[in-house]
Amino acid sequence: MGDVAVGARSGRDEGEERPDDAVGHETGEEDAEAGRPQRSFWKELPLLIGIALLLALLIKTFLVQAFSIPSDSMQNTLQRGDRVLVDKLTPWFGSEPERGEVVVFHDPANWLAGEPTPEPNIAQQILSKIGLMPSADEKDLIKRTIAIGGDTVECKKGGPVVVNGKALDEPYIFPGNSACDDFPFGPITVPKGKIWVMGDHRQNSQDSRYHQQDSTQGFVPVKEVVGRAVVVAWPVTRWSTLPVPDTFDQPGIGKQPPAPLHSPQASGVGPAGIAPAALGLAGAVPVVLWRRRRLTKGRTAR
Repeated sequence: MGDVAVGARSGRDEGEERPDDAVGHETGEEDAEAGRPQRSFWKELPLLIGIALLLALLIKTFLVQAFSIPSDSMQNTLQRGDRVLVDKLTPWFGSEPERGEVVVFHDPANWLAGEPTPEPNIAQQILSKIGLMPSADEKDLIKRTIAIGGDTVECKKGGPVVVNGKALDEPYIFPGNSACDDFPFGPITVPKGKIWVMGDHRQNSQDSRYHQQDSTQGFVPVKEVVGRAVVVAWPVTRWSTLPVPDTFDQPGIGKQPPAPLHSPQASGVGPAGIAPAALGLAGAVPVVLWRRRRLTKGRTAR
């Protein structure tokens, strides 16, 4: 009777399996997998935040950083309250500032002495501790690069700025300002590894001209340059790029003469840490969604 029971139940030889049984067995496993609860969004949130913070830190450190403009020394190119995006990638590949570029740099010789330092709020303090914003103690400036290492630069009262014997046509200077009547200078030869910077609002900018008695003689060491400002990103009504003016491309301006034997408002910039954080979050979301899709796919019928 035992043999009959086995035969009646299976309808085949021992060890064989009906296709229907296999389907039922597989479907049962998949039903059990599908019945498992999915990880909730709140459980995925720490991962999302962690990836966003990591990406933001990498972006801020190596790619791009936003800075706010707190003064009028770069008018009308930059207005107080503008947010600019600074390219930090190219310096990692050995690129150095070029004539005409607007650059952000660390205070080289206490240029911002006496300038008020804004008191950071709790969020800013936290962001600075994890590296998404520089410390509130850091002071950076933004100016236009006028001359680079090896250049000879000068400006006489009533005349234009002259670089390597070529007069600059500077339409970016604030309307009503002169090229340097408030503080003529030169001729000065810029040492290698240094740059000479000036604000576009010439009569309202304590730039290289005003710091010739400092330890750096008014020059900014290239190593102190954070990067080149390339875009006005905020407000949206002010969105624009910051190209190099044509006057710095005139023929012969790069012909540097042989080096001789001896050679009113500061423009600080405040770090705006939201841009790297936003970019980091934007990069983290697809990663987490892809991970959730993979986990979900593993729990559903294939």
